[in-house]
Order: sequence, then structure tokens, then C-alpha cells
Amino acid sequence: METTTATQSQRDQAVALTSKGSVQAVASRAQRRGEVLARMLFAGDALAGLASAAIAIVLAGSAGTGTAIAFIAFSGAIWPLAAFSIGLYRTDQLMSWVSAVSEFPRAVVALLLITWPLFGYASLLDLPHQVPLTFLTVAGTAAFAGLSRATIRAGLHRSPDLHQRTLILGSGVVAGQVAKKLENNDQFGLVPVGLIDDEVHDIGTPDLPWLGTFSDLDRIIESQQIDRVIIAFSRVSHEQLLESIRACRDAGVAIDVVPRLFEFLDGVRALDQVGGLPLLSIGAAHLSATSVAAKRILDLGASVIALTLLAPLLLAIAIAIKLESRGPVFFRQPRAGRNGSGFKLIKFRSMYVDAERRKKDMEALNEASDGVMFKIREDPRVTRVGRFMRRFSIDELPQLFNVLKGEMSLVGPRPLIFPETNALEEHWHLRRLELRPGLTGPWQIYGRSQSPFQEMVRFDYQYVAGWSLARDIEILFATLPAVISGRGAY
Repeated sequence: METTTATQSQRDQAVALTSKGSVQAVASRAQRRGEVLARMLFAGDALAGLASAAIAIVLAGSAGTGTAIAFIAFSGAIWPLAAFSIGLYRTDQLMSWVSAVSEFPRAVVALLLITWPLFGYASLLDLPHQVPLTFLTVAGTAAFAGLSRATIRAGLHRSPDLHQRTLILGSGVVAGQVAKKLENNDQFGLVPVGLIDDEVHDIGTPDLPWLGTFSDLDRIIESQQIDRVIIAFSRVSHEQLLESIRACRDAGVAIDVVPRLFEFLDGVRALDQVGGLPLLSIGAAHLSATSVAAKRILDLGASVIALTLLAPLLLAIAIAIKLESRGPVFFRQPRAGRNGSGFKLIKFRSMYVDAERRKKDMEALNEASDGVMFKIREDPRVTRVGRFMRRFSIDELPQLFNVLKGEMSLVGPRPLIFPETNALEEHWHLRRLELRPGLTGPWQIYGRSQSPFQEMVRFDYQYVAGWSLARDIEILFATLPAVISGRGAY
């Protein structure tokens, strides 16, 4: 009997050790890409500090001296140290993997932190031109660090080994939206492998394998090597959801929760607590005269600077359009502006003048070539220059003139044609007309042409309801990587 008991105890211990080993393996996989990203960012920041100081030393005329080398080494060490102290290597949040936009405020603080130490060390070494040397080093660090961080993230996004196998908890329309978002936004590196739910909804459920019920979660995480779990809507009880979260935490798996009423949470400012109860704080939207004036000042200043800097590109595109096909350089179309007032939106022409005839000719050619291996699939209405412009949204740049005239804003709701505006059915849809339409906006950074019309309207409503000048600046910074990557371009 004692032998039997001992044997059973040994078996239980072996099972426990095996389970612990599996949990550690899952945790190590889930944490690996965060560690890789942190190490790469640290190395990039160190190189940025070294390069910026070296260039500043050369421009200041102090190259070749031992003190200059000491200053370069100091710059290469202090910038990563400041970045670490301010939390720029934290990779536990999903957005830290995607872009550096959320890091911008902390990066500014880190740059301010290194300014006086750099100036003090330059003074201690008795280097010439200490103020310009410090300014050039800090400015160079900001430029090189931003470039290196963007390059590192873009490179890691393409590494399949760093993608996370993602399990969706729940089914139905929301689970379908989650799966679609993951498919359209591959920069997050999340690969949906299946879903679990006790009662699978018939409508809206994504075309993913059903792997089991909530009670099977432990087994599924281990067998499917799950790295991340996204909790969508389900009919299971509150206690079952809590138990699922505990199971994910025990397994070292990252968790994301789609909140209820997520359609209206874009104005969320912070996670507060009332007696220990977490609350998402949504402020009351209020567009004061001061806010509108501040937005207009930003529009005027930024559009003038952008037009000045982009003038050579705009001229080159205009020449390319004229050389490729006959017709005007610009395309003008009536759009609905603020409070429903009309204006003529300006874009570079990206289609042939006889676009519809070309489309019919191509359809006839494809029909005649039925059964042939190769068919022409590109839109025949769009010129070669037009395809390039659309890929990077260059055709939108003339809208900067609309911004100067006060018809549009740099950031705002998407400018709709009047039939689309008239098709808006719900009263809350009209909130999107309270601000001028934008050259960019949430629709631009969240999916562009991949976003269905109703979802785009919801983006606009969320933006207007939660508007702030800081939000505009954040969207402007997020637009550039979205455009360069070509995500959702039509």
C-alpha cells in the first residue's frame, strides 16, 4: 500500500513538473519578441547617440581629439540610460510593438533629461562651441533614434518567428471583427489560430477552427502553443471569464479584452478606480471656441510648412501626370464639409480622362481571353502614375490647399460625397459634421480603404466625440508610418 501511494505521489509530481515546464515554455515564447524588440531598440539608441555626437563634433571642429572621443562615448551611453529610465524599452503593451507614436511624449522628456548632462560634460572636457555642440547632439539623437526605432520595428514585423499565435475567446460578430482586424493589420504580428466558446453564434463568427469550450482552455493553450488570448463577447458567465483570465495568467499568456460598448470608447482618457473598481473614464465632449481656434492655427501653420517642403514633389508629380496622359493635373469633386456645407475637394488626377471606356475595353478583352492562363487584373482606369500615387496617398496632397482655404482640416472626419452623407441614417452620425473634414484621420491610420463604410462613420464619430489637440498631433504622427507601409491603400 505504501508503495502504491508513493508511486501515485511520484506520478502527480511528474505531471505537475511537466505542466510547469509547458507553462514556462509558453511564457518564454510569449515574452521572446518583447525581449528581442527591447534589445534591438537599445542597440539602435546607442548607435543613435554615438552617431549624433560624432556628427556634432565634426561640425563643431573638434574631431580627432581624445576629449571628442570621450564625449561621443558619453553620448552613446547616456541616451540609452535616459530612455531606459523613462520606460522606452517597456514592451509589455501591444502598441509598443507596432509604432513609436505612443512613446513620443516620454521620448521628449528623455531628450530633455540628457541636455544638461551633455552640456556639463562638454564643459568639463573644455570642448569648443559647447552650446551648439549640445544642441546638435540632442537634435541628431532625436532624428537618428526615431529613424532607427522605426526601421527596427519594420524589420521585426516581417519576422514570422516573432509572430504570436492568438486564440479568440468568444464567437459572433465581435469575434469576427477581431479576426478581420488581425488579418488586415499584420503589423501587430498576431496570427489567429482558432476560437473557443461554449455556444458558438451562427452569425458573424469568423472562419476559424472551433477548438473547444472554455473548460478546455488550459489544454488548448498548451496543445496549440498559444502566445496571446483576445477575449471577445461570449454568453459564458462572469465567473467563467474570470477563470479564463486566471488560466491565461498562470500560463504566462498575454491577454487582451474587447470592452463592452467598444464602439464609443475612443474618448477614453484613463483607467480610474473607485473603491478599487476599475473604470474607463470618458470625458464629456466639448468643442470650445478656444479649441476650434487652436485647431485652425495648427492647420494653417502645418499646411504652409508642408506645402513649402513638398513643393518640388508636387511639381514633379504634376509634370508626370501631364506627360503620361492628356487631361487636367487636378481632379475636383464636390464633398460635404463642416455642418453639411459643400466645397470642391482637390486631388491629383489618378485616372485616364476616358476611364470608363478603358474599363469596358478591358472587360471585353478579359471576357475574350476566358480560359487563358493570364488575364489583366489591374484597374485599367488608373494610370501608372496614379497607381503609385494611390499606393502612398500622394494624390491627396493637393488637399493642403483646401486646408489653407479653411474648407478642410489636417485631421478630421473623412470627406464624404453628398450621396454618402445623405445615406447616413442615425442621428448620431451627423456628429461627424461638427468638425471640418480631414486630410487624415482615424480612418486613415486604422485601415484606410479596408474599413467598411459604417465602421469608418463610427471612427469619425469617436474622433469628434473625443476630440483633443493632442489627439490630432498623435494622428498626424501615426499617419506617416501608415502611409509608408501602404496598409489599406486602394
